[in-house]
Amino acid sequence: MRLPSDPMLDFAPGAPGIAPRWTSSAKSGVGTALSRHSPLWFTLSHGVVNEVYFPRVDSACTRDFELLVVGPDGYFSEEKRDCESTTRQVEDGIPAFSVSNRSRDGRYRIEKHVISDPARPSLIQKVTFAPLVGSLADYRVYALLAPHLVNAGMDNSAWIGEQRDITLLYASGRSRYLALGSSLPWRSRSVGFVGVSDGYQQLSRNGRLEPQYQRADDGNVALCAEIGFDGDNNVELVVGFGQSETEAGANVGASLREGWDRAFADYCNNWRGWQQSLKPLDQLRSGAINAYRVSTAVLASHRAVDRPGAVVASLSIPWGPTKGDDDMGGYHLVWPRDLVETAGGFLAAGDEREALSILEYLREVQLASGRWAQNMWLDGRPYWRGVQMDECAFPILLADLLRRKGVLDGTALGRYLPMIRRAAGYIVANGPASRQDRWEEDGGYSPFTLAVEIAALLAAADLLDDATAATHLRETADCWNEQIENWTYVRDPDPALGVAGYYVRMGNDVATDIADAGSGVTVIRNQVLGKSALPSRQVLSPDALALVRFGLRGADDPRILDTVTMLDATLKVELPQGPLWYRYTGDGYGEHESGEAFDGTGQGRAWPLLAGERAHYELAGGRVENAQSLLRTLEASASVEGLLPEQSWDADDVPRRELFRGRPSGSAMPLVWAHAEHIKLLRSLADGAVFDMPPQTHARYVAGTSPSNLRIWRLNNAITHVPAGKSLRLELPAPALVHWGLDDWQQPTDTKTRDSGLGTHVADLDISNLGPGRAVVFTFLWLEDNRWNDNRFAVQRVSE
Repeated sequence: MRLPSDPMLDFAPGAPGIAPRWTSSAKSGVGTALSRHSPLWFTLSHGVVNEVYFPRVDSACTRDFELLVVGPDGYFSEEKRDCESTTRQVEDGIPAFSVSNRSRDGRYRIEKHVISDPARPSLIQKVTFAPLVGSLADYRVYALLAPHLVNAGMDNSAWIGEQRDITLLYASGRSRYLALGSSLPWRSRSVGFVGVSDGYQQLSRNGRLEPQYQRADDGNVALCAEIGFDGDNNVELVVGFGQSETEAGANVGASLREGWDRAFADYCNNWRGWQQSLKPLDQLRSGAINAYRVSTAVLASHRAVDRPGAVVASLSIPWGPTKGDDDMGGYHLVWPRDLVETAGGFLAAGDEREALSILEYLREVQLASGRWAQNMWLDGRPYWRGVQMDECAFPILLADLLRRKGVLDGTALGRYLPMIRRAAGYIVANGPASRQDRWEEDGGYSPFTLAVEIAALLAAADLLDDATAATHLRETADCWNEQIENWTYVRDPDPALGVAGYYVRMGNDVATDIADAGSGVTVIRNQVLGKSALPSRQVLSPDALALVRFGLRGADDPRILDTVTMLDATLKVELPQGPLWYRYTGDGYGEHESGEAFDGTGQGRAWPLLAGERAHYELAGGRVENAQSLLRTLEASASVEGLLPEQSWDADDVPRRELFRGRPSGSAMPLVWAHAEHIKLLRSLADGAVFDMPPQTHARYVAGTSPSNLRIWRLNNAITHVPAGKSLRLELPAPALVHWGLDDWQQPTDTKTRDSGLGTHVADLDISNLGPGRAVVFTFLWLEDNRWNDNRFAVQRVSE
């Protein structure tokens, strides 16, 4: 509806506007009210509000919200581009932010305090505009808001209306609504299409909102209004959200009526109460940010309100200015791996309830097969479709960690045993090779994935009240553990470095090339990855340290020590804050050499997270001083506000792209996983031991020995040879009668499979009399439908 006596045109021209883009991922603050009445999360960057999320932490609804300043003689200034900005928390551990923006030309200063209203889904900014040259009357200040409802900038609509005699600017998209209001009357207001008829274009061209437009429908839209400063240079700006225009407007009105003081007091009290419940792991340094309280606040600021236990990976979109509506998820999705690492952070800090809520959430979103989606929306809907075996194993380790820390007793544990059984069964039936590694990339035998899988199998064996399943899990774990070096260790002496070999990032598992071997026997040849097939020094990765972190190898194992030497020679980079490491040689996930944003190709940069993992390795080896030094490096890799980035820029400064050596790159920031690792490192140093190391693996493979007497054949992991002294176990997806013999069907016999207790069916073939060079041949009769398998298979005995 048109407001009376306003010289406004009905519809803005230029639909649908330019292609929408997101904004900087280099956040200076993230916050939420810790209130069920306020399902709203906000982020800050470059001195302005960026994405605001409503009604779920995976639903971004704005691009940014800033001020524009117009003055005499055609003066025009944009807050986020033309100011030097300082952002700080008002109190340790409380993500209520004080922002000071001073124009680079010295003409004005803007002071802001930013919170969300604990009583409702509203964002409140208390703003003071202070002229430094001239008087208040010389300037006009405009609020500019870019809606992106929901997770998309296109197909939004904007309009101007009234509610309870207050003029508001509205926007809607995908059944969500927002409203923008002010404690001072608007002097002028308009909506338009971004890049054509929006307020930025009008003000930058002619210094006024002329003409003013009433509506802009179905496009990339923006809201703009002049704040009615008239002697009073203080204003409260509120953006309210709702499921309707009326609800969004009502939330704005209620926040304005109740005022800043009430909302700020409640907001801070909520956070103080939670922070005071945590363990005092603070390591305070004079003049430095309390990094522990920043990390705990980051974890809590990424939690869902309506789905307890769900925590997204980051309230950011890496390289956001280059991303549009085709990247709906950004990092505001749930990764099961990141979620379990985050649960460990909560538990290390003393929030047992949140860690248990995460386990419950994982129980609820587990797929029927027993695995979890690679990543997902809060409701469990998969986003990416990959399969990562470590993500199938991590929830088991979380359940075991909670049991060992006394959070899960026998009665409570029973609720999670079906989840654990299904997950363990999936690992047994589909491991040990990973279809994708923990970085969502190449598949094969990954030391990291192997370590997590094997640790999870042993943990599940302890958790399940089933002797048959427990025995099978331990036997499988022992079998896989014994082959880690065959799969991932390269013997490649380097006299200059004094190493005999090292673990590689990934050993390939190529179970293809089916050929007829004569006499109707089908052989599946596994091409074993070795030095001849692998440019080995191009696939080094700190992932090998997971063998120590998860207790499969000792920190002083010569193979581990040699690998560490190689890692430091090839993947370590010295930055101003200290040493960091790359994910692996040849990583392409990062900015280009010029500093241009990652666009599907690029050059991976250094990861602060890996300094935390290296510190845990050093602590496992008893080198406490080294671990403490790496803690300082990790903390010094944070932004000036204390937020840890996914990656740090490792090259010469590129000021025009805001890239400075040792400082955050354009990747995700904050990365919740990195903050969880920081908290766990603080706890590990306080305890004098790695906080989340599973004891089962260490007892079985480091303190003791548990050799395996078998090798396992599956249809999806068809080995072609068995070393001397090892039995052959066939593991099948359904009950079967195994018809088998030696060489060309000599001494044929039948063996019926037995139930493993984990959804698979196994038969152990006695081949103790089989000499080197001879083979066992076999096929199956599937008992459930009385059908013979079409193929025949062979496995050869070889010498060690």
